[in-house]
Amino acid sequence: MKINMRQFGEIEFDPNIIIKFDSGIFGFENLRDYLLIKVDDELFYWLCSIEDLEIAFPLVGLRLIDDTFPQEESSEAFGIVTMNSDIRKITVNMKAPVYINQTVKSGYQKILDADKYLIRYNLFVDQKEG
Repeated sequence: MKINMRQFGEIEFDPNIIIKFDSGIFGFENLRDYLLIKVDDELFYWLCSIEDLEIAFPLVGLRLIDDTFPQEESSEAFGIVTMNSDIRKITVNMKAPVYINQTVKSGYQKILDADKYLIRYNLFVDQKEG
């Protein structure tokens, strides 16, 4: 299959790598089929809808931020990143992680019932502070 995405241009992919989200992503429940793209040495993954080529969520692995972050069996936890031109204002949603099982190509999002996980966790801190 081939798609043409604004962020990545033309992408050819095997339909067997499509990750299915049976319930979609919060706010995008109608979109269920995604590609998980990682560009070589970049920090972020991209969860790209193949149903609406304008939709791509930047993700970061949550175990990079908190090595005790709750995992689900056979799935990796990712946080959706909110980008900003000011690096100090880039945040990640740790409260509603996206879990992806790359073996069976499925994913889901859930809300964690723990106050310690923030909706807007600052991904980068100013080293001058403190």
